Amino acid sequence: GTFLIFSDYCKPSIRLAAMMKQKVIYVFTHDSIGLGEDGPTHQPIEHASSLRMIPNMTVWRPCDAFETAVSWIFGLENTTGPTSILLSRQSLPFQDRSSLNHEDVFRGGYTLVDEKTPDGIIIATGSEVTLAVQASKLLKNRGHRVRVVSMPSTNVFDEQSEEYKNKILPDGIPIIAVEAGITDFWRKYVGLQGGVLGVDSYGESAPAKDVFEHFGLTVDNLVDRVESILDKKSF
Repeated sequence: GTFLIFSDYCKPSIRLAAMMKQKVIYVFTHDSIGLGEDGPTHQPIEHASSLRMIPNMTVWRPCDAFETAVSWIFGLENTTGPTSILLSRQSLPFQDRSSLNHEDVFRGGYTLVDEKTPDGIIIATGSEVTLAVQASKLLKNRGHRVRVVSMPSTNVFDEQSEEYKNKILPDGIPIIAVEAGITDFWRKYVGLQGGVLGVDSYGESAPAKDVFEHFGLTVDNLVDRVESILDKKSF
C-alpha cells in the first residue's frame, strides 16, 4: 500500500504480477487532486486510467465504505490477476442503497440513483460519485430526470453480459462521465457526442476544495455540463 502517485515506482512489479496472474492486492490512497496541498508531484492524473489498461489487472475506485468492502472481497477472491483499490484522502459520505440490489455492486457498475425514462446519465467513480448524486438532485429540481451510475470498476463492468450493460447504459440516452483524472478513457462509454468532466493537466497546490473548484469539479459545473449536453439533443 502507498499513495497512488507512487504506482509509477511499482509499475515493473505490477506488470509482472499481472503477466503471471498473481493474486496481489495493491491498496493505493490519495487517489486524485483531492490530495490538495502537496500539488502536481503527488496528485495522480493519468494513473487510474493507466492501471485499468494493464491486462489481467482489475481496478476498483470505490465511492464509500460499502464499495470499499466489495472491492476488498473481490480482491480476496480474484484468482486471475492482481487487484488495485484506489482510495481517496478526503472523507466520503455513505451512499444510500436501501432500494438497490447490493449484488449489482459486484458487477463493477450499477444504477445508484434511478429515474424512470431518464433524460440523461451521469457515470462517476470514487469521490466524484457524491458530486453526481448532488447534481442529479439539482437537475431534478430543474425538470431533468438524470440517472447516476456508480462505476467503481470499469474492468469488471466490461465483463458483464451485454444485457446487463445495456440495462445500465441504454442506447440513445446522453451520458456524461465525471472523474478527477484523464478524460479520454471515458469516451468508450459516453461516445463522441457525450461529455466528460475531468482533469487533463497536472494538478495544482492548494486545499482540496480550492483545487476541485479550480478544475471545475463542482456540483454547479456538472449541472451546467449536463444541461448543455441535454440541450444539444444530438443523440
